[in-house]
Amino acid sequence: MGTFAGKLLLTFGTAMVPVLELRGAIPVGVAAGLSPLTACIVAILGNLVPVPFIMLLTRRVFDWLRDTAFFGPKIDWLERRAHLKGRVVRKYRLPGLIILVGIPLPGTGAWTGALVAVLLDIRLRHAVPAILAGLVIAAAITVTVTMGVVHLF
Repeated sequence: MGTFAGKLLLTFGTAMVPVLELRGAIPVGVAAGLSPLTACIVAILGNLVPVPFIMLLTRRVFDWLRDTAFFGPKIDWLERRAHLKGRVVRKYRLPGLIILVGIPLPGTGAWTGALVAVLLDIRLRHAVPAILAGLVIAAAITVTVTMGVVHLF
């Protein structure tokens, strides 16, 4: 399937998509023909790209959209969801953020971690390394599961 650069871009791009993130990008990269290590590294980098933008822009965008009839309730729902997901982060701060991002389940990951960090006022310089550590853990788990599933076939 395609060129090496195309496989890298497919994996990188998939990792940037909310919900799919790294958990979707690694299997996509391996299925495209990348080595598990390459897929893992590219997925981590792709998943990390949106984090600073989410952290720097979320409050401004939320404040701007909160007063609209269409987006106001959606923003309230997102904030409630992030606060619920952030219980472990509230209790343990940075180790909690690592755990939140590192468990590769729906509703966790870098996007949720960045949003929780914003809502709990964790600074960018502290949140990004914690999110990166969580991504490394999630990538290790995802590669292990992906390769286990690949060996079944």
